[in-house]
Amino acid sequence: MRSGFTGIRRLAAAMTTAAALLVAVPAAPAQAATGPSGIGAKGAILLDASNGKALWSKSADTSRQMASTTKIMTAAVVLSTKGVNLNRQITIKKEYRSYVANKGASTADLRTGDKLTVSQLLYALLLPSGCDAAYALADNFGTGKTMAARTSDFIAKMNAKAKSLGLKGTHYDSFDGISSKGKNYTTPRSLALLTRYAMDNKTFRTVVASTKTSQKATNGRVYTWYNTNKLLGAYKGAVGVKTGTSTPAGPCLVFAANRNGRLVIGVLLNDSKDRFKDAATMLNWTYGVKKAATTTFVPRSLPKGAPTD
Repeated sequence: MRSGFTGIRRLAAAMTTAAALLVAVPAAPAQAATGPSGIGAKGAILLDASNGKALWSKSADTSRQMASTTKIMTAAVVLSTKGVNLNRQITIKKEYRSYVANKGASTADLRTGDKLTVSQLLYALLLPSGCDAAYALADNFGTGKTMAARTSDFIAKMNAKAKSLGLKGTHYDSFDGISSKGKNYTTPRSLALLTRYAMDNKTFRTVVASTKTSQKATNGRVYTWYNTNKLLGAYKGAVGVKTGTSTPAGPCLVFAANRNGRLVIGVLLNDSKDRFKDAATMLNWTYGVKKAATTTFVPRSLPKGAPTD
C-alpha cells in the first residue's frame, strides 16, 4: 500500500467544486475585523488551507513547546518515507512499554510480542496519542545498529523535514513530545503549515478524522482506541487533528474543519482555558457562525478510562 502527498491546492479545489453543487460558497467569511475574542492560548493561529495564509493569529511566530502535537511530524516523516509500506508488520518490543511506564506517558497499551502494521501504529500514534507507538515507528523508520541510534536518526529526519518545509522557529528533540532538554518547540504558524502539509496525505486525513478505531494484531488481540480530539463528532465539519498536554507546554490543540469546501487549520499552544471551546470559538468566527453557538458548544465525551492527552 503506497501513500503520497498530492498538493493541498488540488484537494481544496476539489472539495470546493463538489460543495458548489449544493450550496453557494461566499467569497469571504462573515468575520469581525478584530478576530475571535477571549482565546486563552498564549499562541494561536487560523490558517486558510487553500493558500496557507493566516486568517487570524496571536503570537504566531513565538516558539513554544508543543507536547504531543509533535506526533504530527512523526506521522509525516513515516508517510513521506520513500516506498513506505503501510502493511509492513512491526513487532512490539518490551522497551516500548517500559518507556511509557517510566515516563508516565500517554499510551496505546501496546503488548509485547504483538505484531501490528505501520497503518495500525499510525492510529495508535494519533488517536490515543500512544508514545509507545511513536517509539515503535521511530525505532523502525530510523537507521542504526541500536535502538538509541535509530531513534536519534529518526529525530534527525524530523528536523530535516522541518527544514525542507521551511518551518521557522521549530526544533525536535523527541519523537513524541516528551522533551528531556526543553528543545522540542515550534510556532503556531509553523505547526499549522506542517499540518497543512500532513493533511494533504489521504492516510493521515483518514486517521485523524476517526473518533474511534478497532485494530486486530496478527495474534487476534483487538485494540480499541478513541481519539483524544473532542472536537470530532461534536463540532460540525471537524476533521482532525491532534491534542497534546505536558507541564511545560500546557494544553495544546491542532484542529481542522471543513465547511462548504473551505478547509481551515487552527493551532492553540499553552491554552489557559478550554482548548476545545476556544477552537470552536475560532472556527465559528471563521465561518460566520452566531456567537450563541460558541457558548453552547459541548466537546465530545470520552469513555471512562480513555486517554485524554
